Amino acid sequence: MLRRRDDAEMPPTARPPPPLDELSGAIIEQLQQDGRRAYARIGEAVGLSEAAVRQRVQRLIESGVMQIVAVTDPLQIGLHRQAMIGIRTEGDIQTVADALAGLDQVDYVVITAGSYDLLVEVVCSDDEELLDVVGRQIRALPGVLSTETFVYLKLRKQTYAWSTRPTRGSR
Repeated sequence: MLRRRDDAEMPPTARPPPPLDELSGAIIEQLQQDGRRAYARIGEAVGLSEAAVRQRVQRLIESGVMQIVAVTDPLQIGLHRQAMIGIRTEGDIQTVADALAGLDQVDYVVITAGSYDLLVEVVCSDDEELLDVVGRQIRALPGVLSTETFVYLKLRKQTYAWSTRPTRGSR
């Protein structure tokens, strides 16, 4: 019989995340609206004390359920070319995905099912840099068979505020 290590012995990143209860979901939604919102204000909105909110936020961060980060607008910081690249591979897809994740211009790597094995988002300063990333870096990786680049003309929606509620579409 296989024995599972006790959760207390497992490193935080190896532990399964705690199930989200309604209060934790409400706290996350408050932070999705404003990541700098004061714990006291969040507490008022969800019916908890400031200390209880602080503890819950810390647990959510430590368990890997959420992180609080600054999100920039690439255009405002001089990165004027964004693209999604569909990639077909051969061999170990994980190795190719790891190599892609190591490229500075790559900010998103997803292993997929369908026409492409991987989808990769890149953010570059201009078309010359995009050409270099696709032509000299990505296509040169062992295991990459082909690529198709989808240049972003205009970004209409980008959100990180998906629902934490079980009935996702009913906001």
